[in-house]
Amino acid sequence: MTAVIERTSGGYVGVVPDEAWREEVRRLARERDAVLLAHNYQIPEIQDIADFTGDSLALSRIAATSDASTIVFCGVHFMAETAKILSPDKTVLIPDARAGCSLADSIDADQLRAWKAEHPGAVVVSYVNTTAEVKAETDICCTSSNAVEVVQSIPADQEVLFLPDMFLGAHVRRVTGRENLHIWAGECHVHAGINGAELAERAAENPDADLFIHPECGCATSALYLAGAGAVPADRVKILSTGGMLDEARETKSRSVLVATEIGMLHQLRKAAPGVDFRAVNERASCRYMKMITPAALLRCLRDGADEVHVDPAIAARARGAVQRMVEIGQPGGGE
Repeated sequence: MTAVIERTSGGYVGVVPDEAWREEVRRLARERDAVLLAHNYQIPEIQDIADFTGDSLALSRIAATSDASTIVFCGVHFMAETAKILSPDKTVLIPDARAGCSLADSIDADQLRAWKAEHPGAVVVSYVNTTAEVKAETDICCTSSNAVEVVQSIPADQEVLFLPDMFLGAHVRRVTGRENLHIWAGECHVHAGINGAELAERAAENPDADLFIHPECGCATSALYLAGAGAVPADRVKILSTGGMLDEARETKSRSVLVATEIGMLHQLRKAAPGVDFRAVNERASCRYMKMITPAALLRCLRDGADEVHVDPAIAARARGAVQRMVEIGQPGGGE
């Protein structure tokens, strides 16, 4: 197919994701010996063309075991970096290198080193939603589904530095009761924007709905408060990673579910349980970085071999150790 692809501040445009586009993407992927990976927050057309769709860590682990020599990661930059860390000998491409992450950007390696200096001997636990340089300064990585388990594996009398998400950190502290857990004040701008007042209003409008709440959300504490106050039955409030949401969707007996996470997740949930009415708590909870991976960007990536992701081998080796230690402390499950 022929297409004039234009670069804009919001991503590459100029391509309609029709059947011709799908055929060309598959043809080019075969030519490049590429496996196409799409995060759950991508637009439906990107999710549906991918070989695998899921959370970032699960996709990186799939990439590491794939026979393909090239990984095309339709997600944000730190995710493609993680794939490169776990697959150093493979070519890793991201359709638009400008697709960043507000959460990963909330702490850099210099800031982490300074924080570590203030707490000598502390164990550093970093969410996988961090840069390679931050992972290299980390003792153990975690996902939202195993963050509690990772922290519980650390001796109770040892200080823990948890970063970068303050809402996930608050969830871990609440579950573990650990007072020597220090939490970095970072956030995902999309999840932080899903607030408690909004959740309470939607829950009141839909009294029979289950609540699927991502622990990165600003409304997670409010959800537990609603349950504790009896405003919502406690068994309807589920604090879940993205993978956990899919597992729960397949098991739920509810006919309707309110979902508090990035709206791209609704596509996979509806595919997993087509008989359930999944609705967003906040319909504006869309990550502009995730949405930079457009059909035009994917086509350009496969045509031109752009944009390749590189991680310094020394940094990658140190970061890989933190990820591997996470996997050794129980399976990460559904990832972020």
